[in-house]
Amino acid sequence: MIALRRHLLLGRLDAAREALDALDLKDAPAAHHALAALAATEIALRSLRTHDARLALQRAWAAATRAGIPALSAEIAQVQASLQRPAARILHAGHEQPVTLDEVEALLASGTLVVDALRHAVRDVHGAISFARRPVLFALLRALAAAWPGDVDRSTLIARVFRTRHPDETHRARLRVEIGRLRRLLAPFADLTASTHGFQLSPHGGRNVVVLAPPVDGEQGALHGLLADGMAWSTSALALATGDSQRSVQRALADMEAAGQVRAIGRARARRWVAQPLTGFTTILLLPALPSSA
Repeated sequence: MIALRRHLLLGRLDAAREALDALDLKDAPAAHHALAALAATEIALRSLRTHDARLALQRAWAAATRAGIPALSAEIAQVQASLQRPAARILHAGHEQPVTLDEVEALLASGTLVVDALRHAVRDVHGAISFARRPVLFALLRALAAAWPGDVDRSTLIARVFRTRHPDETHRARLRVEIGRLRRLLAPFADLTASTHGFQLSPHGGRNVVVLAPPVDGEQGALHGLLADGMAWSTSALALATGDSQRSVQRALADMEAAGQVRAIGRARARRWVAQPLTGFTTILLLPALPSSA
């Protein structure tokens, strides 16, 4: 069970499924059955299979009732409540709308072209392309998708993607190169056309385009997700779970501490970070996830 939980925290969903399937729960106490069902719930939620998650939650609740452990029943009730809270935001034609996990699942199953800022990918019902290792291309794609059906002028794209307010010819040349790369990758989903002042995203088949954004923007999102359960984390553990360097995690934690969102316990190597659970939205989609074959 500990190994299974570790896989979940590190975003290794395939390994977590294998560990769950390998559990031998014959003659195990009811509490172990409840914990296994909770793990199945989290795997289903992070894979956006909300129907399977609800079935697993029913099994968890039944086992927790047999176990008679109030804390376990409260944890299951908290997960149940998270299904009703916003899990992400949809950005569409200049408007923003919070959406629940059910609505995210329905969106991904529709014919809409989704630019997924949670997993840094573009997807529709037929497939997906990951941009996890192409941050510049994804920044371009997100800017173009957020402006759809309009275009984005070249100066705005350069400022957002290359983070400069004083572009020169080298920036414009680099923009042309990156746009060419993005156009080739997007060929199965959309065309990328030049307009009078910039570029415009044109999905195949006249479909809508939306950006699926996390409830919390910025590099702090995964930290919010990991710390949301109130457990104490070391900086090295957070770095391992998020895939970022310890220095990046330390900078993000310092900003969160200054904003009163987290606090440190202990000193030096014994220092741990804790945070109060965030209210108003569920953090399940903020948790890290490695690419899955399922």
